[in-house]
Amino acid sequence: MTRRLVNITLDNLAELPVRCRSCVYWELDPVAAERAAKAGDPALEKEAWVSATLLEWGSCGKLVQVDGVTAGYAVFSPPLYVPRSVAFPTSPVSGDAVLLTTAHVLPEFSGQGLGRMLIQGVAKDLVRRGIKAIEAFGDAKWDKPGCLVPADYLLAVGFKTVRPHHRYPRLRLEIKSTLSWREDVEVALERLLGSMAPEPAFRPV
Repeated sequence: MTRRLVNITLDNLAELPVRCRSCVYWELDPVAAERAAKAGDPALEKEAWVSATLLEWGSCGKLVQVDGVTAGYAVFSPPLYVPRSVAFPTSPVSGDAVLLTTAHVLPEFSGQGLGRMLIQGVAKDLVRRGIKAIEAFGDAKWDKPGCLVPADYLLAVGFKTVRPHHRYPRLRLEIKSTLSWREDVEVALERLLGSMAPEPAFRPV
């Protein structure tokens, strides 16, 4: 079984599950998102967001593939590119952090460590770009698929709560403070993330 991570680009955007491919919950503010839904083609808005973010900032997502088949994904960007982020009671995201908006492993691939692999891949990408931390708005009462990552999962892979909330805590994973640029990035990240608890079944978000 071959597992690999690839960057999300316009060329492979169609490999996202349909539900995410046509979702602009994070990419647009609530009013604009409702307008896009009524217009009937939010997938075009999603493509436009990915295109603009790639051009202005760089890689903003990862696909994890198993034997060439997409098994999961993660999307991230500076909060400036995520209008929805200001709507949360635990906002704003810290100025030195990138926001992990969503992450998902398809149910048929759960329990294989792919969720952890996604987070490690995002961390490795960001540390090379000088980013200090990843933050996310977790869902503390996750009970069905949605656009947020379960807070329990974020805690399991090393995030710490920085702004508590009964429903939408903001969590943070430091990815630079313990790294030495004289060390191999792979070794450093293994030290940073290798002590994570065994991954629970990564429920869809």
